[in-house]
Amino acid sequence: MKIRKAVLADASGIAKVHVDSWRSTYTGIVPDEYLQNLSYESREMMWKKGIPNGHIFIAENEEGEVVGFACGGQERSGEYGNFHGELYAIYILKEYQGRGLGKKLVAPVVRQLLGKHITNMLVLVLEENKSCLFYEALGARKLDSVEVEIGGKTLKEAVYGWDDLKSSFGTIMN
Repeated sequence: MKIRKAVLADASGIAKVHVDSWRSTYTGIVPDEYLQNLSYESREMMWKKGIPNGHIFIAENEEGEVVGFACGGQERSGEYGNFHGELYAIYILKEYQGRGLGKKLVAPVVRQLLGKHITNMLVLVLEENKSCLFYEALGARKLDSVEVEIGGKTLKEAVYGWDDLKSSFGTIMN
């Protein structure tokens, strides 16, 4: 697997991973109608706007296809004053999960935050999503639980945080 910074030409691949991951991960959690209405085209447009402005990293398989992505930057809500960085998203196609790719995608996000002297980070994840275990295994601690509405359904999002990125991610940074 190759991890690299995303370029505009990756937008369609990122969109496919985004939509397919939502559908495989959130079935039974997010309303089916919402998941069915997700489109590659709308997500591609979203990512085409975001790639030039953001720190988005992709994982490609041996054939050069995008199979996962992660992005992050400054914490967006302002609700957690002690936390200045945020892992905005990390999605990996189901068939590539469980191979250590998540850690490899988080590493460049952490590196770019540390490069901006941001030493801590949050991530928000639906509580019913089994990826909560992934964040806990990476040393995050649960800070809060907030409500979010997706497709007309109120869900709980867990807010996880890492207090010290260098100590939490030192082993995967190399």
